[in-house]
Amino acid sequence: MINRIKIIGLFVFCTLSLSCRSGNKITEPGDKFVGKDGEVKMVILDPGHFHADLLFKSSNKIINDSVYVYAPQETELFQHIHRIESYNYRAENHTSWKESIYSEDDFFQKMLSEKKGNVVVLAGNNQKKADYINQSINAGFNVLSDKPMAINKEQFKMLKQSFDAARKKNMLLYDIMTERYDILNIVEQELIQNKKLFGEVQNGTAKEPAVSVESVHHFYKNVSGNALVRPAWYYDVEQQGEGIVDVTTHLIDIVNWLCFPDVALKYTKDVTMLSAKHWTTDLTLQQFSQSTQLRQFPDYLTKYVSDSLLKVYANGEIHYKVKKVNIALKVIWNYEAAAGSGDTYSSIIKGDRAICKILQNKEQSFVPQLYIQKAENADQKEFDEALDQTIKKLQQTYPFISLKKEGDQIKIDIPVEKREGHETHFSRVADKFFGFLINRNMPAWEIPNMLTKYYITTSAQDMAKNSK
Repeated sequence: MINRIKIIGLFVFCTLSLSCRSGNKITEPGDKFVGKDGEVKMVILDPGHFHADLLFKSSNKIINDSVYVYAPQETELFQHIHRIESYNYRAENHTSWKESIYSEDDFFQKMLSEKKGNVVVLAGNNQKKADYINQSINAGFNVLSDKPMAINKEQFKMLKQSFDAARKKNMLLYDIMTERYDILNIVEQELIQNKKLFGEVQNGTAKEPAVSVESVHHFYKNVSGNALVRPAWYYDVEQQGEGIVDVTTHLIDIVNWLCFPDVALKYTKDVTMLSAKHWTTDLTLQQFSQSTQLRQFPDYLTKYVSDSLLKVYANGEIHYKVKKVNIALKVIWNYEAAAGSGDTYSSIIKGDRAICKILQNKEQSFVPQLYIQKAENADQKEFDEALDQTIKKLQQTYPFISLKKEGDQIKIDIPVEKREGHETHFSRVADKFFGFLINRNMPAWEIPNMLTKYYITTSAQDMAKNSK
């Protein structure tokens, strides 16, 4: 809990940082990156979400220790400062970030005019994000943004303009898709892309899709060992966005990455929207207060309150097709996980020779596990031989992988201790982005697939609203 005493202490820290700032520019945005130490000068803009902090949980030689923060003087800023300080002063693997903070009302215009860095990091209020992206790109900054980069059709149009501007200015705009760095997804992609083993992804039908993914999240949980304090605006779908345009970005991204790797999808011809729906998670004032540490609902949330419950459109389901493949996605937000559990993820991807699954239920002790099973009409001997060859090949890179028979399916056993945690994946995304900055080798499919992703989410939201 951040109480008044802590806030005052952190404000003193902010003031000291401001007094030490240099008036000189560090590097003009747009400079060529060659990979030398400290050449990436990070600017953090309005860090309203802890994902901005996770990018700084570990050090990276290419990132300059001097980091510039521009944000309103609100609780989210103090939480950000507290987390960065905890990384700096932890006993092991401590960092050495030196933050200079500007927190006056004109913080955004000050960031644009000062140009203290060359990469802007965004993770916060999604109502502002599309505009932040657009103006940052036009001012000559590269942008690494948390999802979602657009939460409605108007912002989607602005996002397209931002990508056009980035291309003309030779800047990079990239969103933080951490799920590609989960070893279960990495191994699953290898299984799916082995045609002898998996075959081709089936088309499925609207009623029985070939790809089904469900993600369950919780408003109240721990991050970096501490209870997460949500800003009140997180519960305003006009500021945070509905669940159908938020977490589903990860689900769409990983489906495309698994099933259509290296394919530049065009949303104007490759995507067919079939149906979408959304529904609320209802929170009591007590739950809201525990999550935000506010005693009352702010005025802008009262329009969502009915029968003393705050009704948040955090849940959604989308049915659509990419090319001919039928896909179903569902995102659910509960208030708090049951004891011993947490956020969960499950997926089924059907090939004509095999079926891949990730399950994270009570049977898996709420630890995600990867499974494969033979498709009904596939030959058993051919399946066994192809799986054996595939696993032996994977073991050359991941020698700890093994197979365990469980009923009619086989678990691709990856020891938990060999898996990186979700928070570590943020540094992996950053490393990938920095590689793109240096080598200018972002794959041709990345930008069209980002646009496809946000077309699907914003179209689904409109469809869900209009289906009532």
